[in-house]
Amino acid sequence: MANHDSNWLIRTRLKTRQLLLLLALDENRNLHRASESMNMTQPAASKLLKDLEDALGVCLFERLPRGVQPTSYGETMIRHARMAITSLTQAHDDISALKSGLSGQVDVGVIMTPAMMLMPSAIAQVKSASPLLRIGVQLENSNVLLERLKNGMLDFLIARILEQEDKAKLHYEELVGEPVCAVARVGHPLQSAAQLGLRDLAPLSWILSPQGSILRHRFDMMFRREGLEPPTNVVDTTALLVITSLLQQTDYLHVMPQDVAREYQRFGQLKILPVILPCEMDAFGIITRRHQLPSPGATILLQAIRQTAVQVYGKGECLP
Repeated sequence: MANHDSNWLIRTRLKTRQLLLLLALDENRNLHRASESMNMTQPAASKLLKDLEDALGVCLFERLPRGVQPTSYGETMIRHARMAITSLTQAHDDISALKSGLSGQVDVGVIMTPAMMLMPSAIAQVKSASPLLRIGVQLENSNVLLERLKNGMLDFLIARILEQEDKAKLHYEELVGEPVCAVARVGHPLQSAAQLGLRDLAPLSWILSPQGSILRHRFDMMFRREGLEPPTNVVDTTALLVITSLLQQTDYLHVMPQDVAREYQRFGQLKILPVILPCEMDAFGIITRRHQLPSPGATILLQAIRQTAVQVYGKGECLP
């Protein structure tokens, strides 16, 4: 807050009851009914309003024969009073949640890679200490999640920040990069190969992200930089069930983040092929709205995510 704003608050000694009176006057449009709703006398309410108007140097309400009507200054103060009271009410709820052992709701958006290892471990850690805290997780791509975050539907994201986003309204804390690898079904003919190169992979059948996606562009450029044409026998989809089913039933290949592929391989569903792909997705990290204080539950989950990220990705890769 600017220094002159702070001085103004000190000079006016703005009271919570003045803010509540503004809301009551807006609802009742009558000083007598507004004072009754606040359990105070009409003269006391009138003095509160006059003190605020004198401090601001403007008339907030036009006095009419049968009530009051907010002026343009009054409408502005009512709007900010409502936001201030809402924020103070949220503060009370947050403190109550902390006193009662932390309850409430935290809604998080996450992309696929951190959804496989990072989020489950962090959630398990938080739930063991705060079983009453409700945690909602939405799995989507970054652009969908960013819209939900900006609309107030999510508390924070573990995702990528896109170039076109207004970074002034978002805070991004990078966690780790996201290398990719080639995968195929268990028992695929290439599984036993000693080492493969891009020339071996170019003529084969692939399941890829659609044209226009970041990963597809980098995948195609990977071949072109080697003087090769990108694969042409391609199925375009991002539907995970379609991808895994098609891989199980055919000799198609797929490119996916290494952490996700390791999980599938650990459960015996897919095999990582012996080839190094000079291609990776942008790093992902924690995305929050600037100037938006997280709830106690969100704060604790964020702390668990940071701690888990160090364990999963290593101290050298994860920013503090």
